[in-house]
Amino acid sequence: MRWTLKPKPLEEKVEALQQALQVDATIASMLVQRGIESYEEAKAFFRPRLEELHDPFLMKDMDRAVARIEKAIANKENILVYGDYDVDGTTSVALMSSYLKTKHNLVYTYIPNRYDEGYGISYKGINFALENEFTLIIALDCGIKSVEKVAHAKSLGIDFIICDHHRPGVEIPKAAAVLDPKREDCEYPFKELCGCGVGFKLIQALASKEGKTAEDLTEYLDLVATAIGADIVPINGENRVLAYFGLMVINSNPRSGIQAILNQVEKTELTITDVVFIVAPRINAAGRMKHGNYAVTLLTEDEPDMAEKYAAEINDYNLDRRETDKRITEEALKQIEEQKEQDRLTTVVYHEDWHKGVIGIVASRLTEAYYRPTLVFTKSGNKLAASARSVKGFDVYNALENCKEHIEQFGGHKYAAGLTLEPENYEAFKQAFEEEVSKTIDRNLLTPEIKVDAKIDLKDITPKFYRILKQFAPYGPSNMTPVFLTENLIDTGYGKCVGADKTHLRLTATQPESTSRMVGIGFGMGDKIDKISEGKPFKAVYSIDENEWQGNISLQLRLRDLKKQK
Repeated sequence: MRWTLKPKPLEEKVEALQQALQVDATIASMLVQRGIESYEEAKAFFRPRLEELHDPFLMKDMDRAVARIEKAIANKENILVYGDYDVDGTTSVALMSSYLKTKHNLVYTYIPNRYDEGYGISYKGINFALENEFTLIIALDCGIKSVEKVAHAKSLGIDFIICDHHRPGVEIPKAAAVLDPKREDCEYPFKELCGCGVGFKLIQALASKEGKTAEDLTEYLDLVATAIGADIVPINGENRVLAYFGLMVINSNPRSGIQAILNQVEKTELTITDVVFIVAPRINAAGRMKHGNYAVTLLTEDEPDMAEKYAAEINDYNLDRRETDKRITEEALKQIEEQKEQDRLTTVVYHEDWHKGVIGIVASRLTEAYYRPTLVFTKSGNKLAASARSVKGFDVYNALENCKEHIEQFGGHKYAAGLTLEPENYEAFKQAFEEEVSKTIDRNLLTPEIKVDAKIDLKDITPKFYRILKQFAPYGPSNMTPVFLTENLIDTGYGKCVGADKTHLRLTATQPESTSRMVGIGFGMGDKIDKISEGKPFKAVYSIDENEWQGNISLQLRLRDLKKQK
């Protein structure tokens, strides 16, 4: 692991903020690192307000989108709410359809089948709309590159409103409206909304026509917060406000479907991390193992008893998903070894029988194992489909762009993408991708990095310090959980390997000439016990959290890595 201490901000900025807030220098420094330099900015950070959300009509085409929906409602048109099968897509569809159904009873939903339609807008979906007399399709979390399909639909008398957040191609689809803050001609102030976030801006705009504000739409924010967490978008700006209030809804009054998921786990208060690891995988499992419709049905169900039934089914899909991705990961790791590709700069693997629903998860697992840009391919109809994952700092989307002569279609983000290609192009693509990455990647990026916010001593970790630290949440990209470095640590002699298989490390650390002691837990770090044994001095990087045991709550170090002190 590379430990990188974040650059120290300008001392005068830190001192000014420290004075304004009456906090210690470490807290002030971490705030300045996050771009917060004044009392007012700190107030907005620690006390988000829905009033801070931008006017939705600042988004290009928002007026056209609202006008087209109002026309559809006035003319009693059938409206089809269409979205991708992942968490962002299904939460978007649940949000948009449930809101529109309060205004109009001719609203239906459509999630494409992952296996015979693939990602995004499909001709099959358009034909479904034609056969069932839909004249307006609202596409969420997809569509920004569907130029030909939108044109085809228009020729059939079907209008599209696109709500997307992916990067546009050279041409924007000629839809009734295209909402995407990443459009070059869109001056919306916040560019990093997820698909569900763009959907929320649309219902915010519709509601404003009735004199309503975001305050009147908080019941939808549990869906938005779930999508923000699952889609790994930056949790700053507008996303921070939406995630903050969405978590409040999840923890106080979530919709029946989310409550039914929470009933399956023993958690009293969820963080955004819990949403990512508890709620999102279950919602995702429907689209991965069965069909995304099951997720939409759960998320739009009002009756608690029915929601419990749907949640139990989805939980079964999630268990199946876990077994499947574990097996495929093992097969993929074996394939890398058999083909002697351990020392390449990329991982590209393929098997025609791998389950298409889990290849994205497998790509993430392989990235953890080898820490390099990774693609996992499987057979999809007569094509090969892949999920791509990257390492921190490397833009896999750009790398794919530079290999596009071998690709049929692709889309996605800097760190995650999907693509399809013809089977005969697989080997050429695999070689081209390796060459492209080897030409463009900084070799340092192939070693996992831990970014450290500040260097502190154990005595600095006080209840007051932690109380303020907790208010930095919700955490995520652009506002990660604070990580600290402490040097000259010594285990007091209680360090040991714990857990059923003894793979975790538990220690009690102190520093010379200090009375402070802190318990530390390092999951998966049992192999590092020799670095702390026999009173050897060591240094550690960690975050701080609370440990609850038999009703007692104490602060502890959540160890990320440790090294011997030189």
